[in-house]
Amino acid sequence: QVQLAESGGGSVQAGGSLRLSCAVSRSISSSYCMGWFRQAPGKQREGVAAIDSDSGTSYAESVKGRFTISEDNAKLILYLQMNSLKVEDTAMYHCVLDVRARIDEGGVCKGGDTGYRGQGTQVTVSS
Repeated sequence: QVQLAESGGGSVQAGGSLRLSCAVSRSISSSYCMGWFRQAPGKQREGVAAIDSDSGTSYAESVKGRFTISEDNAKLILYLQMNSLKVEDTAMYHCVLDVRARIDEGGVCKGGDTGYRGQGTQVTVSS
């Protein structure tokens, strides 16, 4: 089992920045894809950004140029740097880990046979 724990959410004004973190409870010996998705009340779940064990990255069109996904393998932490935040970025952000998966277009992971998900961290952007 792998536990994922997100942190770093909060309230910020439009144009501001936040950095989300996702702590992973143990290292993964297989290939993997990690990412962030978000879900706002009444809206569909949306992939935001993903990174795989080959360091490939993928982003949703809505966040390209504003968000950056990265990982610290030594510390087992996944990050999401969010700049130029917009009101429409308001959502619960969840971290995911898919073992033996790869990135796909739109900031999501594809394939894989075992998936994990964190409880989420709330991001609220006000105008």
